[in-house]
Amino acid sequence: MTALTEFERLEAQATWRKTPDAPAREVVVSVGDATLMLVDPQSEVPLSHWSLPAVVRLNPGQMPARYTPRAEEPDEVIETDDQLMIDAIERVHRAIESHRAHPGRLRGVVTLLAVMGVIAGLVLWLPDALVRHAARVAPPAQTRAIGEAVLADLTQATGTVCTRASGQAVLDWLAPRLVDDKAAIRVVPTLNAARRLPGNLYVLGSELLETAPGPEAAAGHLLAASMGPDDTEITLAALDYAGVLTALRLLTLGTLPEDALKGYGEQLLANPPERPDDEALLARFTERKLPSSLYARSIDPTGETVLGLIEADPMRDTPPARPLLTPPQWQAMQQICAG
Repeated sequence: MTALTEFERLEAQATWRKTPDAPAREVVVSVGDATLMLVDPQSEVPLSHWSLPAVVRLNPGQMPARYTPRAEEPDEVIETDDQLMIDAIERVHRAIESHRAHPGRLRGVVTLLAVMGVIAGLVLWLPDALVRHAARVAPPAQTRAIGEAVLADLTQATGTVCTRASGQAVLDWLAPRLVDDKAAIRVVPTLNAARRLPGNLYVLGSELLETAPGPEAAAGHLLAASMGPDDTEITLAALDYAGVLTALRLLTLGTLPEDALKGYGEQLLANPPERPDDEALLARFTERKLPSSLYARSIDPTGETVLGLIEADPMRDTPPARPLLTPPQWQAMQQICAG
């Protein structure tokens, strides 16, 4: 028995009853390799052998210690107050217990690991899922409010939105005809491009209007901006920047915290979107009956990087029956930031 390797031989005096009603008799208890052997002290004749792992103490913590070889049928019983023998038997039982499988403990460990895994998954997954859900379920009024918040932050870098009534009236007339009936267009100074914001809100630079040869070039920039990510994706990008607490507030209260999108407008200006594929752009220009070459020249006056849009201009051989805007409309649009 490896638990008792320091003992060459371990014996102790004990009292033995063969049955509960049998008279008690003195015996010598000796520890074998895996057994307890009970021997008559006079004749040294073995009286009984017990399996050491099966031995059960009937009165834990009490003295003298009482043991039986079968807990379910405690017929044979020995009593001993030899502390060395008691400690030896307890040590054997502890060694056996330490090597015994503990399904309940293992189940608890597995359950704990599973719970920790779920919690870790929620920590990693829940914020992103919450932001995505907020972007997906936000009604048009909320997405437009997000767009207006982005626009307000963007004007910190460009200057305030131009509000001359005659020019804005032209933009309001143009938006549903050029993009769709839910679109709105705003003009800001010192910007030579167009950007799409959440809520189907488009921002156009006054520099583009002032330098373009006609409204078709500016219209081309708006068309290109409308062909990027859809409104849900644009809203998601803004909410992802604002963070999970902003998304949670939007879901529960329907409003944005103050300064939730601070700095986002500048980020948009610093990272312009990629121009749509030429084939897709040409299809949209054809649908709207607009020339693509004017848009292309406003991007690259040399034409080298936009040659496909120039050579495949759908209006190259068949000019539109009427211009996109009348001269007074175009002039009002160009002067939206004047005064």
